[in-house]
Amino acid sequence: MVDGYEAYDAVCQSQSIDRLGCWAHARRKFIEAQRAQPKGKVGKPDQALSWINRLYGIERAVRDASAEARYAARQAQAVPTLDKLRQWMQKHAPNTVPGTALGKALTYLSNQWPRLARYVEDGRYPIDNNRAENAIRPFVVGRKNWLFSQSTRGVKSSANLYSLISSAKAHGHDPHAYLRYVFEQIPAAETVEDFEALLPENFKRGD
Repeated sequence: MVDGYEAYDAVCQSQSIDRLGCWAHARRKFIEAQRAQPKGKVGKPDQALSWINRLYGIERAVRDASAEARYAARQAQAVPTLDKLRQWMQKHAPNTVPGTALGKALTYLSNQWPRLARYVEDGRYPIDNNRAENAIRPFVVGRKNWLFSQSTRGVKSSANLYSLISSAKAHGHDPHAYLRYVFEQIPAAETVEDFEALLPENFKRGD
């Protein structure tokens, strides 16, 4: 699940990965359009945000539900809402100047629609990738100061390390304790199973 950057397509196709669109990015476009409106005016950006907020309301209601229950709720509630939003988009997009903030938001929504609508196909899919973005934000901010990845190998090493740290956090581990354990155990790892046992989701040692 990514934003509308088209370069992702090549990676998805080469790796046979299904690509999903992030609703947070689509919503952000309409928030920008809303801010561009005359103060106190309610217009089309507000209408779009109302539909999108309904989708998020459905997600909040099933946040702690099983994937099966989430799928059922999406089919019953989100699919009709998506249909109405799509009809609204198709009505207004042709009559909106593309270069305006609203035009850009509608163009983005139209171009990304098949990817955005796919999250309702599986209860395991998230509605957006905010969780991943929040996890990498410290590194995105910090890299402006660190600037130590001066080669492709350095970038790959950094990405691997960042992934391990964020995954350890996501599984409730202390990253320092987890990495210390990995560095202590990895010299003895020989098989694929040995290395998989060191992944954050398989880390059993108490923090």
